[in-house]
Amino acid sequence: MDEVKPVGTKNLKLKSARAAKDLSQQELAELVGVSRQTINAIEKGDYNPTIKLCISICKVLGKTLDQLFWEE
Repeated sequence: MDEVKPVGTKNLKLKSARAAKDLSQQELAELVGVSRQTINAIEKGDYNPTIKLCISICKVLGKTLDQLFWEE
């Protein structure tokens, strides 16, 4: 069963997808309407984003929620 990543788990999939699109944390943050610190906190596992923010990030990166935010 797939599980949502708990806070405290680094999101390496998000970081990798962002890097693959050649986006900085600041650029991604601007595209989804949050601060760079928020993107950094999500990648570090210090912040659990809302589903709305997750969807926005997925749209910008061309990924699904499963690909970026759920563990297998």
